[in-house]
Amino acid sequence: MMKKILVAAMLAGSLGSVAAPALSAIVIVREAPPPPRTERMMPQRAGKVWVPGHWDWRGNRHVWVRGKYIAARRGYYYAEPRWEERDGRWQLERGNWRRGQRDRDGDGVPNRMDDRPNNPNRN
Repeated sequence: MMKKILVAAMLAGSLGSVAAPALSAIVIVREAPPPPRTERMMPQRAGKVWVPGHWDWRGNRHVWVRGKYIAARRGYYYAEPRWEERDGRWQLERGNWRRGQRDRDGDGVPNRMDDRPNNPNRN
C-alpha cells in the first residue's frame, strides 16, 4: 500500500512540473518586418487601452495583428510591441504592462511632471 502511495505521489509531482511553452517576450529574426499598416483607431472606451496593430512573428513568418482595446490596469501603462534592428537582426519586444508612470523620452521623469516629455534632443 505504501509503495502505491509513493508511486502516485511521484507521478503527481512530475505531472505538476510539465508546462506548455510560452510565447517569448523577445523574438530575434533576420527578416525585417513589412511596413506597418494604416489602421483606423476605434473611438475611445472607458477603462480600456488601445493596442495598435503590429507585425508579430508566428510560424516562421510575419503576421499582422489588428489593433484592439484591452482592459486598463491601474498603476501600469502598456508598452506597445516594437521592432528594432540590432546588428543586422530584427528584435521584437512584445507588448507588455509596465509599472509606474509613462516616461516617453527616457529621462527618468514621468510625463505628468516633465516640461518637455517627448523631447528627443534632451540632454
